Amino acid sequence: MAKEITSEFFSKNVYDFKNIDDSGELNFLGNNPVVIDFHAQWCGPCRVLGPIIDELNEEYDNVDFYKVDTEDEMELAGAFGVMSLPTLLFIPKEGKPMMSPGAPPKQMLKEMIDEKLLGKEIKKDKKLDDSVNTFNELMNKIKKALK
Repeated sequence: MAKEITSEFFSKNVYDFKNIDDSGELNFLGNNPVVIDFHAQWCGPCRVLGPIIDELNEEYDNVDFYKVDTEDEMELAGAFGVMSLPTLLFIPKEGKPMMSPGAPPKQMLKEMIDEKLLGKEIKKDKKLDDSVNTFNELMNKIKKALK
């Protein structure tokens, strides 16, 4: 199961986001690449994504998976500009972190992890990409309609 973390844990084990170096860069503190799931209890898509993140945590020994409840950790969510939920933050050992809003299917998440965090070359499934884009567009329309 992916670990629910606080800003304090994040600052000691991932990035010390309150202390940026002279170059304006964050220094990665972890031993493995990291996936962070920014979520909230009231968020339906977050409740769908949560168990998938837990499954991936069991499947990948060389990637650390964490969850951040944005209701409890507003400062951390704000530091990364989280504007919609769920939002995933992919942090490689070297290089810049990448944000991905929405709840992609498990296979797409595996491809993103393999390619973005582990440097594996992935053959893309165009039908899957189209399906995910359609799903995310529908979710955005639903969110706008509910406002």
